[in-house]
Amino acid sequence: MRKWLIVLFIATVCLLTACGGGSDTSGEKVDETKELKIGATAGPYSDMLKKAIVPGLEEKGYKVTVVEFSDYIQPNKALNEDDIQANLFQHTIYLENFEKENNMDLAPLIIVPTAPMGIYSNVFNSIDEIKDGATIAIPNDPTNAARALNTLNDEGLITIDENADPLTVSEKDVKENKKNLVFQPIEAGQLPRSLEGVDLAAVPGNFALAADMDLLSALALENMLDDYRNVVAVKADFEDKQYAKDLKEVVESAEFEKIIDEEFQGFGKPAWMK
Repeated sequence: MRKWLIVLFIATVCLLTACGGGSDTSGEKVDETKELKIGATAGPYSDMLKKAIVPGLEEKGYKVTVVEFSDYIQPNKALNEDDIQANLFQHTIYLENFEKENNMDLAPLIIVPTAPMGIYSNVFNSIDEIKDGATIAIPNDPTNAARALNTLNDEGLITIDENADPLTVSEKDVKENKKNLVFQPIEAGQLPRSLEGVDLAAVPGNFALAADMDLLSALALENMLDDYRNVVAVKADFEDKQYAKDLKEVVESAEFEKIIDEEFQGFGKPAWMK
């Protein structure tokens, strides 16, 4: 009887103290296996995880699963609900707007190299060849339209009011249209196809890559603001967790940059990498 009472006592203690694991001061279970799930949309950023980030995390002892999503809604919902521990697919502006609209508290952990918008043409071979009155398709959403106009400004094709906010520039801020370009706003996903019917098109990098367009074939590539570059995001409460610190360290490593240079040519690097 005494023997069985001792066994029962030990079993009870184990149940109350979660034998075999542990918990931190906030009551969260400590993940002794160091397992991570990181979300991304299928395509270049899923590839970036697999080729440039996951290997570095594995060297640090993590077992990493890349979870691919087909839209821009579910990765943040999964992150907020702890189904994944980080994601990579969005820029800071999108993240901040999504947070406000959905009452979430997510945080950009670190900015990564991002496929820039490009000015593409099946008619002209260089910016200098662009003729007066050429038609250019640009994105019809405010954020990407601003990016297109900033790129045209950088290339000297238009002049934008110096007092305008670069993040919210619109056609009304164009003070000089040196080539009398005719703007045709189009849904961003249709811009690659639009090249069949226009002289030029300003195509965001993710849509260019999805259409098998070579970033380096663009007449000009966007000098991106860091607000438009994609970020690795985590829940704000977990920014100081060890896995978040290790994830950031991998992205900051020389090996990560080497893989970007070899495998992701044309991707614009954030300020911290320059």
